[in-house]
Parts: sequence; C-alpha cells; structure tokens
Amino acid sequence: MKKIYHLKTCDTCRRILKSINLEGVELQEIKTQEITVAQLEEMHSLSGSYEALFSKRAQLYKSRGLKDMDLSEEDYKGLILETYTFLKRPVAIINGKIFIGNSKNNIEALRNELA
Repeated sequence: MKKIYHLKTCDTCRRILKSINLEGVELQEIKTQEITVAQLEEMHSLSGSYEALFSKRAQLYKSRGLKDMDLSEEDYKGLILETYTFLKRPVAIINGKIFIGNSKNNIEALRNELA
C-alpha cells in the first residue's frame, strides 16, 4: 500500500508532494475526507504512539491550553479524530513503513522509498 494523508491548503504539503514520485500513491486530503478510526489505528500500529502523530504546532493546541495539560495517548487519539488540524502532516504509509511530518530527513527517506 502506498498512501499519503495531506492537507491541500498546506503550502508545506504541496511543496513536498511536488518533490516526490507519486506514481501509484493514493492521496487522501484530510480536510475533505476525514481520517477514520481504522486509518488512525493503522498509523498508530506503525508509529508506536498517537503522540508521534500529533501536531503540537496546531493553533488549536495553544488556544485550547492543551500545551499546559498532561495528555494521555487516548487524549491524542481523540483530538486527532476530532479535527484534522491535530494530525502532523504529511503522513505517508509506503510498503508497511510510516513517514510522519515534514522534517528534512523524513522527507528524504520518503523520497528514497518512492524512488
């Protein structure tokens, strides 16, 4: 399976998608096609935690005061399912490997996997 979860209004996601080989890759735009529980659980099984999938850069994270709370794995899961903005993006699942976020090393590894 080759799938990338992204946000089409995110400049970083658009830049990354333009820079990689998308042949045979299914794209899911997370604002218009919400992440299902099953999809999130698959991401969790590959990443090892919901916190790894959670974006602490989201504006809602600060505005809701979540940065001052001690969140559990279930809290992270619930927040990601509640609104797409809490998913660190992009998330790519390529041949059983997961690539989370936009760090330079992560995107380079993704490019290599898709080459």
